Amino acid sequence: MMRRLAAGVAAAALGASVLATAVAPAMAAEPADPDFDGGSTSLQLQADPNPVREGRTLHLGGKLSVQCDEDYINGFVSVHHADYCKDSEKWHRLGWKRIVILFQPDGSGKWEYVDTLKTNRGGRFSTDVPAYTSGTWRAVFEGSRHLAPSEGTDWVKVIRH
Repeated sequence: MMRRLAAGVAAAALGASVLATAVAPAMAAEPADPDFDGGSTSLQLQADPNPVREGRTLHLGGKLSVQCDEDYINGFVSVHHADYCKDSEKWHRLGWKRIVILFQPDGSGKWEYVDTLKTNRGGRFSTDVPAYTSGTWRAVFEGSRHLAPSEGTDWVKVIRH
């Protein structure tokens, strides 16, 4: 029973830290360290349909990519599951990375946590959410040791009945 209690406390602490880090630090598109020498990333987000009727399902999807330059190819980033840049690629999709979804209703200055997703092996992610109010959807990749953070946004208009 003590193991279950300890695991529950650890999970609660982890969940709280994920929420705290998801909302606050990802505001900058560039790493805070000026000497950062990692791969540049690009995160694209698309919300469909737009406009959407209130209460209907809104599909959020996108992809995460890293720029293929010599730092990435030379192994500054750990490469898994045949995750490499082909000679003809300028950008390569990143699989198995964490993406945080946030929402900011129109007229509000506060971002609300919605979900945490992982990209698939092709660097794509998607989720469905109910649409209740117009606002901006935001997907955030917080970066990693050798990958710069990036984010994508999409504004959606919700049509009331």
